[in-house]
Amino acid sequence: MVVPRKRSLSLTPLELRIMQALWEVGPASVKVVRQALCPTSVLAYTSVQTVLNILQRKGKVERTLQGRAYVYSPVVSQEKVTVAMLQDIIHRMFGGSAEQLVLSLIKENFADPARICELARQFSANRAKY
Repeated sequence: MVVPRKRSLSLTPLELRIMQALWEVGPASVKVVRQALCPTSVLAYTSVQTVLNILQRKGKVERTLQGRAYVYSPVVSQEKVTVAMLQDIIHRMFGGSAEQLVLSLIKENFADPARICELARQFSANRAKY
């Protein structure tokens, strides 16, 4: 019996950049997505189009024909992708331990221990919001 693979929410670095552009500008054509990427990238129109079509096949975006151009819209939220990618990092790099991730962030000076304690206090006080 073949068990269907669960669709992963992980994205390649370029797919993530393109999704971030879509989350920022909303539904957009290839031209608009490419322009949103322009300050940090010199990707060809066809490269952006190819990645958007891959994302569409993966079920991450949907496209609708408007006039002569497709308009792409994100299907998955930024929050869902962020959580999935963090879970992947935690499981692959830290054996499933979020605490080890936090310790690594502190050890490498990416996070201040006092600030983490303050955030934990704020989270506890406002747990219903989260």
